[in-house]
Amino acid sequence: MAETIKCARCEQKRPALGYAPIPTELGQKIGASVCQQCWAEWLQKQTMLVNHYGLNVVDPDAQNFLFDNMKGFFFSGGEMSQIDTSKQGSINW
Repeated sequence: MAETIKCARCEQKRPALGYAPIPTELGQKIGASVCQQCWAEWLQKQTMLVNHYGLNVVDPDAQNFLFDNMKGFFFSGGEMSQIDTSKQGSINW
């Protein structure tokens, strides 16, 4: 069973994610300080961002966009890029 931590996002005592979801320093930080429930919420948000903006996840610019949003989602009180529906289908990476 994963270690119980105080989650950096929801501030509840819950089981930690327990692994680095990406092979970076950010991934290590998330694995150690984010709960499993908040990680699941991020995956839903990430899917929404990828689909809305039509991101190619192998493109470094798109990855940086997702990493910036990931940092905001977990560590900046939810400060993320707002989805601008007026730009739907017009973003090119």
